[in-house]
Amino acid sequence: MRTLTPPTSAIIRPPADGAPAARPVRVCFVIDELAVAGTETQLLALIRHIDRRLVLPHLCLLRGDSPLSRDLEPDGCPVWRLGVGALARPRALHRLVRFARLLRRQRIDVVQAYFPDSSYFGLTAAWLAGVPNRLRTRNNLGHWLTPMHRRLGRMLNLLTTATLTNCEAARQALLLAEGPAPATVHVLENGVDLGRFLSPAATAGAPLDSPRVGAVANLRRVKGVDVLIAAAGLLADRHPGVRFRVAGEGEQRDALEAAIARLGLSERFLLPGGSANVPAFLAELDVAVLPSRAEGMSNSLLEYMAAGRAIVATAVGGNSELVEHGVHALLVPPDDCAALAGAIARLIDDRALARRLGAAARQRARERYGREAMVRRFEDFYQGLRRRDAQECADGRA
Repeated sequence: MRTLTPPTSAIIRPPADGAPAARPVRVCFVIDELAVAGTETQLLALIRHIDRRLVLPHLCLLRGDSPLSRDLEPDGCPVWRLGVGALARPRALHRLVRFARLLRRQRIDVVQAYFPDSSYFGLTAAWLAGVPNRLRTRNNLGHWLTPMHRRLGRMLNLLTTATLTNCEAARQALLLAEGPAPATVHVLENGVDLGRFLSPAATAGAPLDSPRVGAVANLRRVKGVDVLIAAAGLLADRHPGVRFRVAGEGEQRDALEAAIARLGLSERFLLPGGSANVPAFLAELDVAVLPSRAEGMSNSLLEYMAAGRAIVATAVGGNSELVEHGVHALLVPPDDCAALAGAIARLIDDRALARRLGAAARQRARERYGREAMVRRFEDFYQGLRRRDAQECADGRA
């Protein structure tokens, strides 16, 4: 287990009133490992931008030994790699006890865990260490849950003091599936780095004689890329000039490429892999599509909004909380390729509507979903935990 000492580049904002600051809340985030994906991206942004006067972050990785995970490790934050594989092995129990001792020694105030394995491991260790605030994070609708996961989730409620979700749809799904006390489940919305999408190159759009439709999505069934391919097949004759591309990787690549070939779309529908420059990718699109079968608060949708793209999205999960149909985007039912094709065609044909929706979506992103606003939401939440702990301590002494 390795500890990295935070350098002096940690973010510190000056106090508003000149008063001496209290000790920052010490928060340990626990996650399996780092990757280029939605949850990990939001966590890393939070760690990098949170005010160290208010919150001192620590990062614990169950594994974290892959080159990609190491490359993504944030500066200004201690990183602990535990080397934990399967939780059922004796080695995991030994590491759990060591981790509990480390939490106690570092005087951690909050442990916040992501994903099932990290929640089972991290919250158990936090309970053993006497950490007063043990937070579980659920940023999806639990579409992957098995009956065993639901039983374990109900057991985890006994160790969890609060659960964080990123949208009301995810909150309701958790309440239904695992039954925590409603007052302990809180919504803290995601944010997007608006500055990345404000340059002229990031807002250009494609030539009108060759409209481009695309998505940023992992190639997994839940993301509904197969539905977008079917919709492209329906649009092929009516819009022979339109081109499609999806930026992302995943286990469905071979099956999706086969579907593209069967529909005769190999020259028109590309799967170029993941994109290191999402703003540039989106700048080339006339219509950005989110065809998911399930979503929490979609990072891709937030990026589409920040880029001012004309959007077609499925009316699932948190999508309807982010955008209103006909105001910021066109919403369609999931798994409905005909409805998806119709909405895409409408935005290709009606450029005035596409521009109006794109501008409204960008404005909504600026007003509500900037990254700074997201970070402040978390800072306020952790400070609220500190005030509650102090009040409980005072009540106990009275």
